Amino acid sequence: MALDRAEVLRIARLARIRIPDEEVDVLAGELSAILGWIEKLDEVDVAGVEPMAGVGAGGAAPPRADAAAEGAGADRILANAPEAAEGHFVVPKAVE
Repeated sequence: MALDRAEVLRIARLARIRIPDEEVDVLAGELSAILGWIEKLDEVDVAGVEPMAGVGAGGAAPPRADAAAEGAGADRILANAPEAAEGHFVVPKAVE
């Protein structure tokens, strides 16, 4: 589907966006290319494929066990910090 200047300007007006005159022809070409890709989807054989409400595999993910896990430990976490002191991160002062 090819869009012309008038159609691009109409879409811009409906979207309430301002397009400079020198960009209208460029946008017409880009939008026409996008619509061309969408039209290619009509070539896909979807016979026997049931419509879906979502893209998840069979609904919700199975719930995981609600169990406490051992943390990484303060020493291991602070080892990655640029600066640490007395078991805490050292950060620049943010409030005067």
